[in-house]
Amino acid sequence: MLKFILERLMWMLITLWVVFTITFFLMRAVPGGPFDSDRRVEPEILENLNRRFHLDEPLVQQYFRELSNVFFHFDLGYSFKLGDYTVNRVIAEGLPVSAALGILALAFALSLGLVAGITSAVRRGSVADLTLMSLATVGIALPNFVIAGISIILFVFLIPIFPAAGWGSFDQLILPALCLGAPHAADVARITRTSMLDVLSQDHIRTARAKGLSPLRVVWGHALPGALLPVVSYLGPATAYVLTGSLVIEQIFAIPGLGSHFVEAALQRDYTLAMGCVMLYTVILFLMNMFVDMSYAFLDPRVELE
Repeated sequence: MLKFILERLMWMLITLWVVFTITFFLMRAVPGGPFDSDRRVEPEILENLNRRFHLDEPLVQQYFRELSNVFFHFDLGYSFKLGDYTVNRVIAEGLPVSAALGILALAFALSLGLVAGITSAVRRGSVADLTLMSLATVGIALPNFVIAGISIILFVFLIPIFPAAGWGSFDQLILPALCLGAPHAADVARITRTSMLDVLSQDHIRTARAKGLSPLRVVWGHALPGALLPVVSYLGPATAYVLTGSLVIEQIFAIPGLGSHFVEAALQRDYTLAMGCVMLYTVILFLMNMFVDMSYAFLDPRVELE
């Protein structure tokens, strides 16, 4: 296990270096710069800004300067567009908010998706199966902003249960988490159903039934662990996505997370903030996939970590 973790961490460092290099040169290959805007900037001011952020240096020198700051000092520098905010501070303030929203959304997605998928598989072809899978198809098809709009109309205006927007209390977190987790719940339901149907047709399930085990024990004790493998694989990238924030949901519900920074940094050519967001997403995605691989060994004894 320790060897596996060390090897994965080494590959993560190599991956981060590759992502850093590609992102660095792609951002600077785009025409224009971070201080190009509709408002004309005096040449002296533009020169001072470029000097402050080391944009007047040769590109290779800028690359190695940022590479050293990021990998050896864990310093992502100052944001070009957010005044005196450092990128580290932006991430430190926004990540806990997006993570809280994402964790609750994943909890909703797993609880609803697993129950719906297992029920559909066990009652294949029934009215419950057709109803749940139809709802899952609708959940996958509808974009986040449509789900959020319908939820606000239903649970804010018609049935005033939750606040419309804002951040600071648990009540303000429930509705956006449901909207963020709904498409993932639909995906989990469909994956669980397909995987459960495959496992229920295998020989060891027939053997368990032949021994007289109760249907509940067969499903939860013998079929579910094997059926969870595809679900766990899906949760790796899904977790990285929800933990780093959703632009649409955070904008609609006025949540101060990281979602808006991902898009705004690219549109405004905020090199340092864009780099910080990309590196953060890469780290979370890599770690989640590593945990997924580790969980295989616990869910299926036949899987060995190499």
